[in-house]
Formats: sequence, structure tokens, C-alpha cells
Amino acid sequence: MIKAIFFCAFDIKEGPKVLHQVPADSIVPSSTSTQIPLFHFPSLSKYIIPRPEFCSRLITFCTPTHRILSYPVCLPSPSYPRNAYTFSIALVLDVLTPFASYATVTLKLASLLRTLEEQSRFLSRDTSTPNSGKIYALCEILLEDLNNYCESMIPIDDSNTLNIKLFPTYPPPPPLCPYHVPLSTVRLDSLTDPNWDLTMLGVLPHIDGINSVKQISLLADADYKLVRKAIEHLLYYGCLLLLDIFSFSAIYAPTAELASFVEDMEMQAECARYVALPVEGHAEGSKRHVIDGSQLVELYLSLKQGQNVKAFYIEHAEKMEKVDVRRFITFGVIKGFLYRVHKYAIATSQTSRRKRDPKTRVKQKKASSIAVETGTDEVDSDLVELERFLDGTHCFDEICTELMINEQELMVRLKAIGDVQIICR
Repeated sequence: MIKAIFFCAFDIKEGPKVLHQVPADSIVPSSTSTQIPLFHFPSLSKYIIPRPEFCSRLITFCTPTHRILSYPVCLPSPSYPRNAYTFSIALVLDVLTPFASYATVTLKLASLLRTLEEQSRFLSRDTSTPNSGKIYALCEILLEDLNNYCESMIPIDDSNTLNIKLFPTYPPPPPLCPYHVPLSTVRLDSLTDPNWDLTMLGVLPHIDGINSVKQISLLADADYKLVRKAIEHLLYYGCLLLLDIFSFSAIYAPTAELASFVEDMEMQAECARYVALPVEGHAEGSKRHVIDGSQLVELYLSLKQGQNVKAFYIEHAEKMEKVDVRRFITFGVIKGFLYRVHKYAIATSQTSRRKRDPKTRVKQKKASSIAVETGTDEVDSDLVELERFLDGTHCFDEICTELMINEQELMVRLKAIGDVQIICR
């Protein structure tokens, strides 16, 4: 929220001087005012109206309680006293307010005022008293519109109109990996436009909460880097969530947040609607089974480390008869009361020495080249490719995605390598 907007210029007799301020007396109070200013202007005026070398650039500085955004402009011309006219439009924010979007507003305001001054001497010929006239009205309307509506359209004259919009600033999206599965949180088809980027239009139909980022790039027949950039864009604006690849061999366990699900009846009802399977004989989604919330609580509490989804489903087959197991797991992950127990493979010291041995690496490279040329010994080349993931920092999802294999085939290759430790955490 903007605390104040003020316009100041360099007076040839008084130096930097505040000509217009909104609210009144917020920067330089009048002699009859008892209001305390937001900051002491005389001590900071040299940063708001600096020397010409520092003009035409955004200047931001802080007091203990406020942040000032200023963009001073110096227009040299022999028609001005002292051959130059220097002015600045400045915004005052709370010191903790994110200011990236307000910096854009300051730049646009300074650019417009500079254009008006160059065209018609709009600023230097203004003879209105302080806190009155067109410039004051501009600051007043701007402060009210941006604080209340985050946008403003102000006609200046017949040829110029100020259009400004405050765009929200979001935190950077989480790191995106090829094995992440994006799940939409909004109806993406309702947001699309025919003029959107072709890669984005090709990616959207494959975002279903099942396909990983790499699978989406293959299905869309698009370059992975472009697909990743498109998905990061949707993540930035909160249109997607990131999940892990669902499989029946995966292990999930509850967190302490499960207690909130046990006590929240509304969340249980939401979960029941989300995970219930459609009734046979009805159109998909038209009618679904009714599931009791206490039954869902009991099922979530039954998840534990060391038991994969397949074993859990077989053990509770009767209770899971009306439940979509993938949605059941996904709901818990989204709400934060379930977490994925990932598997990591670590080569033993003997295997690691074999990997680091230069002679062994030469033999492995030769074996890989022979396999390519003759079409034999393909298994050895696959094992050589797998060994780079056996340092305990790559989960099974990542390895399977990179090598384009399933977990069952991965386990066969790990057994072929030799003594490899598998850790779940």
C-alpha cells in the first residue's frame, strides 16, 4: 500500500523543494500543522533530487519505517534558469512492502512527466500553489486508485492519458525437475487464448496429474526446455501444483498434519467428494459413491513406512472398493498430511572404486562403443549409464525418468551391477 506520493523540483533559491504531496503535510508539514511527517525531507533531499550524474535512474532508499522510490529527471536546456530543470516523482511505502511492482509505476510516472515537460512545459510552467492544480490532482487520483483498485487511468490532456496497473509479485516457483508431475489448480482450458505460445497450447492438454514433465514434453512433441519454461510460467502464477510420480510400488506415510484432517469434518467431506469413484451405469462424474469421513481417516492412519501402495491396497481392498487410490494419495499429498518416502541407491565402496578407476572407465567406454557398433553387450552399456546415479542423491523417480525405464527394470539392473544399498527416506 502506498503511504504517500509527492512531486518535488529543484528551486534555484531554495534547492530541492516539495511542491505537491498526498496526503497533505505527509512529507513537509506546514507551519500550522501538528502532523508528524513520514520522514525528514531536508536530510534526504539530496537523494531525491541528486546531482545530474545520478538522474534518469531509479533510486530507492529506506528509513527505519519507510521506503522511498524516486526517479529524478534532469532536462538540460538554455530556456531554463541555470540551464536545467530537475524534478522527481516519488512514492513512499512501508519498509516491509514488496516494492518491485511499485518500481515499475515510478518509472512510468517519471517517463510520462518527462514527455509532458518536453512537449508543453507541463511542469515548469505550472503556476498553481502547492497542493493544488493538475499535478496535485494527478498524485491524488493515483494514490486513491492504486490503493483501492491496483490500477488507474487518468486523462492528462487531449493527447496524453496515464494508464497504470499494479501487477502482483509472486515468489519464484519451486525448482522443476523432469520427474515432477504438474497438477492444475484452475481450469486451464478456460484461460487459454488462440494467441498463446504454441508450446503452451501443446502442453496444456497433457497436464492431468499423471504425466511427468518429461512425459509431457514427449507427448506434446516439444523441446523439453521449452516445456519446462511453460510449466514454470504456470507455476509462478499458482495455476499448478507439483506432485511425484504415482505408482503402486511407492511408499507414503502420514505426517503430524494428519491430526488436522481427523478433526476437520469439512476437509473429510471434500476428500470424500474428490476420491469417490463414479457409480457404474452413470456418466462419469454424474454420480459418485458416498464415502464416510471416518472410513477415510482410518485408511490414512493405516499408511506406514515400509508398506507400498500395492500392499496397502490389497490389505484394505474392501474399504478401498469405492475409492480412487491415486486420488486418495494425491489428496493427502496436496493437503500436506502425507509425504512420499523416496528410494535412493548407493553403490558400495567396491563398486565406487570400480567407477573411479581410470582403467575401468576406459573399459566401460570401450564396451559401450562396441555395443553401439555391433549391437551386442547392450546390457553393459545400460549399466554404465546407470552407475552415475548411484551416489545416494538421485531418487528412483529421477533415475527411471532419465533412463526411461520402470522401477522393476531398474531393480533388475541394480542387481546386475552388484552390491548396491537401497535407502528409503
